[in-house]
Amino acid sequence: MFPNQQSRPTVFPVNPFNPREDAGVLRKAMKGFGTDEKSIIQVLTKRSNEQRLRIALEFKTLYGKDLISDIKSETSGKFEDLLIALLTPLPKFYAKELHEAMVGIGTDEGVLIEVMCTMSNYEIHSIKQAYTAIYGKILEDDIRGDTSGNFNRLMTSLCVGNRSEDFTVDQNRARDDARKLLQAGELRMGTDESTFNMILCSRSYPQLAAIFQEYEYLTGHEIEHAIKSEFSGDIEKALLTIVKVVRNKPLYFAERLHKSMKGLGTNDKQLIRIMVTRCEVDLGDIVEAFQTKYGETLQSWIEGDCSGHYKKCLLGLLGAY
Repeated sequence: MFPNQQSRPTVFPVNPFNPREDAGVLRKAMKGFGTDEKSIIQVLTKRSNEQRLRIALEFKTLYGKDLISDIKSETSGKFEDLLIALLTPLPKFYAKELHEAMVGIGTDEGVLIEVMCTMSNYEIHSIKQAYTAIYGKILEDDIRGDTSGNFNRLMTSLCVGNRSEDFTVDQNRARDDARKLLQAGELRMGTDESTFNMILCSRSYPQLAAIFQEYEYLTGHEIEHAIKSEFSGDIEKALLTIVKVVRNKPLYFAERLHKSMKGLGTNDKQLIRIMVTRCEVDLGDIVEAFQTKYGETLQSWIEGDCSGHYKKCLLGLLGAY
């Protein structure tokens, strides 16, 4: 989504906002016997991330208790995970997701790709700061230690957070870059991965859109075709993700949401991550892209796939509860 395209959130800051009153509602919902989940959902899904953090501050000021600890003792399972995610500052939330994707045996490259290939420079810098603050380590070092080959180099480039953010398009440079990509891939034996890395990690999104268009003029097919025939595995997925983000970011997240729920079982971590991180950005557009692509509503998928207060809370983020 380029700056001239207004993206549509589904969660907005409430105005007027009274954090003290909200803290009181939450305290009452968790005090004594039983828990009033409905009130918790109503407050937390109808406030922005920043407002939720202010409510947590008021809660501690008024009651001498930590809101997150109280929620952990009053709720459980995926509902608890979702509420904790809603009460975490976004950079810290992303940092935790990346860390969890890399600790232990094996790496969840899907998470690395979803976060690193879709964030702006500012977001990447905020996440890196949060990562160091929480873990005392440098994100780039951990990513490099956990990945290899071309995928490692691509992730390292993205981790720098130095993509051009100049929104004017230079058509001549776009033509040049398209030629370079063609010569680095389809026109040679083997692939010069470094050219793909350089162009896809450093050019601005509008410039990349122009490059992909020029590539199509030159070859008669889309850049995706070249990436699929020249690359495989994680590097292929990551490059295709960058292309998707350039072409239609909401559609990329709609596909990720669909994937998290289709087939047997649900990838709740992925579902929670996307719902929580996009609801104040472009979840309205994602809902529309989902419906267009799959002919069914995201709401109906969540209703069919999730249950209980967890389901209601997700629907709350869609403005449907």
